Amino acid sequence: MKLSTVFLISLITIPALGQKVYVAWDKVEIISKTTPTLQVVVNPPLRPGSAIHARAYSEVRRLGADYVRYVPWLPYPKLGVAELSAPVDGKTSWDFSLIDPMTEEFLHATKGHSVIMNFSTTPQWMWVTPQPVAYPNDPDEVTWNYTQGTQLRDPSGRELGDYYGRLVSWYMNGGFTDEYGKRHESAHHFDIPYWEVLNEPDFEHKMTPEQYTLCYDAIVAGIKPVAPQMKFVGLALAAPSDNPHMFEYFLNPANHKPGIPLDMISYHFYAVPSVDQPAEVQQYTFFEEADHFLTTVRYVEEIRKRLSPATRTTIDEIGSISTDDQLQEKLGHVTVPIPQSYWNLSGALYAYVFGHLASLGIDVAGESQLVGYPTQFPSVSMVDWNTGAANPRFRVLELLKQNLLPGDKLVETGTDTPVIYALGLIGKDGKHKLLLVNKRDRDIDVKLPQAAMSVEFVDETTQSEPPHRRELSGDEYKLGAFGVAVVTLRS
Repeated sequence: MKLSTVFLISLITIPALGQKVYVAWDKVEIISKTTPTLQVVVNPPLRPGSAIHARAYSEVRRLGADYVRYVPWLPYPKLGVAELSAPVDGKTSWDFSLIDPMTEEFLHATKGHSVIMNFSTTPQWMWVTPQPVAYPNDPDEVTWNYTQGTQLRDPSGRELGDYYGRLVSWYMNGGFTDEYGKRHESAHHFDIPYWEVLNEPDFEHKMTPEQYTLCYDAIVAGIKPVAPQMKFVGLALAAPSDNPHMFEYFLNPANHKPGIPLDMISYHFYAVPSVDQPAEVQQYTFFEEADHFLTTVRYVEEIRKRLSPATRTTIDEIGSISTDDQLQEKLGHVTVPIPQSYWNLSGALYAYVFGHLASLGIDVAGESQLVGYPTQFPSVSMVDWNTGAANPRFRVLELLKQNLLPGDKLVETGTDTPVIYALGLIGKDGKHKLLLVNKRDRDIDVKLPQAAMSVEFVDETTQSEPPHRRELSGDEYKLGAFGVAVVTLRS
């Protein structure tokens, strides 16, 4: 924020106590339109009957977020690909028996709220490979080798688009007619407002901008006839800073077929320390990487505004990946226990990124992911994979959803220290609030811009409990280690 530059000199020598926050309530910088939310990635712990599935989904239901992203993903082909074998000799392999129970549970848990569906893994037989790609017979067994090939066997993309058209019709229109004219009935009539087209195509199948745009157009063309009101999310890039041409090409309407909409784009951010980095250093690395990502966001926004200004943006994977998770594909790997402080650090990171994205006018900021567990990025989990109980990452999302709403006025804010992030806002109810994020693993005394009434917070003392609330009276507040707090001030 602008005021932070005024105090550059004080950043050189940082006092130990009484870090000051400055707010210019009369200087509104932007009206927030940013929705905090999360993604739900399909994996075995979310299957009905698992030890945690009911409790995890009860947290989703209670949260009541919009734009919740649902992603059946490549490690479990039987849980995410509805046609695992190519149609041949009048027979098809369409099978939703393992997919439906999980998808139905998600759609019921988010009923009344918008969702972004992304069946991201395409049938492998649609890709040219030296030999057929095998997958585990056990639906719960992880594999990282399913998405092979860089060229579609149907270079027009029509076959790919038809697959997704049938998939969407299964969930929205009660069924579909297959490649040989046979009707498959589902009885599903779900309301699905958004469909995201593929996931991390810069990694999966290593698509060029031209290839991805062809696939996007084909999939949209396949879905539109069965879901005319559907809006689409494109790109879902894993490494946005490495792919400027992807944005330049995809966001140019001239590179798409007539009538293909560019409703939204998406891309991702994870703070990822080097594998030899000790835990005590990560509090510096995570926020530095976040700042680099936010620079990328600013550049992407300029491209979007120039080429397709009506297109909206969702950053639909925000999180961190531990050093140990980067070794999970090695044979015999045993997951190292994750310290409690890590969850608070990662939660603080999300709050920090969310606040900046709101200041930049981004539409949706999605934390990743509801359930991770050993073999499937445990450090990104928002719940305990043994019990389903929410952890501090989920609680920070809960805190933000309750207090930072689209329509809030974000005002000019600054601090005299780089270890605290602050964002002042005026709610639609006229209340003056202050988001505070502690980037360090120590308590910090904060001098508020005026007397406070109350505070809601998540820090290492709250563990995995819902955000705590406390009454305040003066203009000082002790921000806990890796704490995220929303202070309501006297106005």
